[in-house]
Amino acid sequence: MNSDPSCIYCQIIKGDLPSYRVYEDSNYLAFLNIYPIVPGHTLVIPKNHAIDLLHNTPKDRDGLIEIVAKMAPRILKAVGASSFNIGVNTGKDSGQAIFHTHLHIIPRRANDGLMEWKNIEMPKGELSNLAEKIRRTQ
Repeated sequence: MNSDPSCIYCQIIKGDLPSYRVYEDSNYLAFLNIYPIVPGHTLVIPKNHAIDLLHNTPKDRDGLIEIVAKMAPRILKAVGASSFNIGVNTGKDSGQAIFHTHLHIIPRRANDGLMEWKNIEMPKGELSNLAEKIRRTQ
């Protein structure tokens, strides 16, 4: 298993730092965020170190979603929430602060006060041009 001794999450995996584990198997770990947005805010990480989602193996990426699907219903039931968001920050400009791939499971309730994303309006011509540019980009 690839590990980085300077990585906080690798240290948690090894047991060198404490955590509130809610799930663990040979490849993944899920634990409560110690600075949660809401109660039940959980982090899911692969034990194989990679700095972000784009640097993980396809197997590790797929497995993360499997763990989210397994754990989210348990978390919702435990905290009495009705819905959840999955958050993935990839890169410094997105807000990623710990450079070990991690997904956030954020339980949600009606009127919980968490900010919703604001949509922008784009003319259809710009959308068409952007779609074409993305299709052409390799």
